[in-house]
Amino acid sequence: MAAIVNRHLEDFGTAPQISPQDCPEIAAMGFKTVVNNRPDGEGGLEQPPNAEIEAAAKAAGLNYAYLPVISGQITEQQARDFAHLLATAPRPLLAFCRSGARSQNLYQLAAMVAAADAASRQ
Repeated sequence: MAAIVNRHLEDFGTAPQISPQDCPEIAAMGFKTVVNNRPDGEGGLEQPPNAEIEAAAKAAGLNYAYLPVISGQITEQQARDFAHLLATAPRPLLAFCRSGARSQNLYQLAAMVAAADAASRQ
């Protein structure tokens, strides 16, 4: 696989841009869900379209979600949407973007939103 997977936790990892051909290996690594955080077209013609990655992920038996975020412009709603995915999607979950950093930042914001929501319910 061309992409390097960083396992931050036992059930969560990030990666730079993946290709459709990477999906069987991602499944073989034990991941159950792939989340694409990169908007289509951001990387020009070299970036595989979301639809192609989604089809390959599903063919490899992976769950798939598309939650595109713009680097440096993550919204609270996107953090909430990612928190929902983290709470409901089969794990381990692999999120990817151009470098993996945006997905890691989104994870951290989602954790903060989830913690704040839990504290407000107490």
